[in-house]
Amino acid sequence: MSPHIRPGIRILLPLALAVLAVLVTAFSSPATAAARRTAKPTVVLVHGAFADASSWTKVVARLQGAGYPVIAPANPLRDLAGDSAYLSSVVSSIDGPVVLVGHSYGGAVISNAATGHPNVKALVFVAAFAPEQAESALDLTGRFPGSRLPTSLVTRQYPLPGGGTGTDAYIDGEAFRAAFAADLPARDTALMAATQRPASLAALGSPSGPPAWQAIPSWYLVAGADQAIPPAAQRFMAKRAGAHTSEVKDASHVIMISRPDATAAVITAAARTVR
Repeated sequence: MSPHIRPGIRILLPLALAVLAVLVTAFSSPATAAARRTAKPTVVLVHGAFADASSWTKVVARLQGAGYPVIAPANPLRDLAGDSAYLSSVVSSIDGPVVLVGHSYGGAVISNAATGHPNVKALVFVAAFAPEQAESALDLTGRFPGSRLPTSLVTRQYPLPGGGTGTDAYIDGEAFRAAFAADLPARDTALMAATQRPASLAALGSPSGPPAWQAIPSWYLVAGADQAIPPAAQRFMAKRAGAHTSEVKDASHVIMISRPDATAAVITAAARTVR
């Protein structure tokens, strides 16, 4: 050892080297490698139209209680390509495997955003759109009878950044509970109607790109009493995607709020397959 090193340092240096050796061994040990392989995937929850990220609160609590890292980002609800690009940027920031979950229009967003992300290991559709290429949310809603949305929407204009105007769609407050959340108390749906986030008609009418569900294992939870996306449309999309499908027969469109246990169970079933 150099004679220029002070005596105190001579005593501490061997100790520091020993600690460093222990840390290197620990992080490179088979046990640590196994722990990394068995770490739970991050669950990313994407809300749809007429809702916001708080609609996932009950599901988030259950997933966090089970040890899953969870992110519920704000979906811009402006246009499908832009919304999907935003979610793609969120996924790019996550290390390790991801389970993408979409509700309603959020299903179309995850179908597009997952493309090009090998760490996305599962897709979960919760009463959600799972479009084929060139299909839109409006296409799929109109293809099957039973949706109350076409007669329940009101529109408002908003300015576009580059000039001109866009059109936002809201659910009329008087129709909100029946069309969107019939299995929740009226006092709750009155608050939801007042605080709903609109979706632009451009987003709802945007054609999808190539869907990621063609290559990524998928799960689908059907809301059997849905008055927004007809259950027949949900079953059709789930079957076409080859999704592992379950159904809650008396659940409304906001099944993640009214049936959080069932919703969390489908998500964790998907997450358990991730290795």
